[in-house]
Amino acid sequence: MTADISHVDWLKKASTQTVFDALEAVDKGGSRFVGGCVRNALLGVPVSDIDIATRLVPEDTIKALEAAGIRAIPTGVEHGTVTAVCDHEPFEITTLRRDVETDGRRAVVAFSKDWAEDALRRDFHMNALYADVSGQVYDPTGKGLSDIADRRVAFIGEAEDRLREDHLRNLRFFRFSAWYGRGLDETGLQACGELREGLRQIAAERIWKELEKLLAAKWPYPALHAMYETGVMGVILPECDGLARLEALS
Repeated sequence: MTADISHVDWLKKASTQTVFDALEAVDKGGSRFVGGCVRNALLGVPVSDIDIATRLVPEDTIKALEAAGIRAIPTGVEHGTVTAVCDHEPFEITTLRRDVETDGRRAVVAFSKDWAEDALRRDFHMNALYADVSGQVYDPTGKGLSDIADRRVAFIGEAEDRLREDHLRNLRFFRFSAWYGRGLDETGLQACGELREGLRQIAAERIWKELEKLLAAKWPYPALHAMYETGVMGVILPECDGLARLEALS
C-alpha cells in the first residue's frame, strides 16, 4: 500500500517548513514526520502535535536549529529528544533509536540511523508511520497503512514484549482503540489482561492522564468494558464495581 499526506495544512505551514529546512540543511533526507501527526492525517482527524524523527543526534539537532535562528530546548536529550519552538509552535524532534534495556517504565536507548529499527521499538503499527516533507508516507513495519485502513490498533511484533517494555502501553491500547479502532484487537486484548499487574509499576498521575484521554473519546464504553472484563480496571481502580453509573451519565 502507498499513501501521501501532501494535502494537509500543517505540512504546508511556514513554521513546519522552517524547522524541516533547518534539519535538511545538515542531513538531506534524514528527517521525517512520525507518529500521531501522520496517523491522524491519514485518518482525517485533527492533529495537535507535530513530531519529527531524525538521523541527527541531539547535539547536531540543536546546532541545526540554532543555526536557523530557531529556539532549541533539550527536553530529553538522554532519550534523543529536542523541542524546537518556531513561531511559538513546538515541534518535538527525536533521534532514531533502539531500546538497549527496559524495565516496564523507562528505557535505556542507543541512537540509530535505521528507520526500520526505530519503527520496531514503537507500540502500534499505526503509530510507526513516517512521512517526508513532500508528504510521502513510509511504512517500515509493512502493516501500518493496512491497520489505518481497517481501523485496527495492533501491537508491533509480540504484544507481550511491547507491554513488558512499557506497561503504560496497556492503557494506551484501550485509549487508542476508543479513539481510532473499530473494535478491539483480540491478541492485544488478551495480552493486556494477562500482563495487567505490570500497571502497578506506573505512577498514578501517568495512569490518570491516559484514563482522562480515553474518557474524552466520543464513545469510550466498549474500551472501558474491555478493561473491566480483562481485570485491567481492577488494577488501576480497585474500587470500581461496574460501569453502570458511568454509563448513566452519557
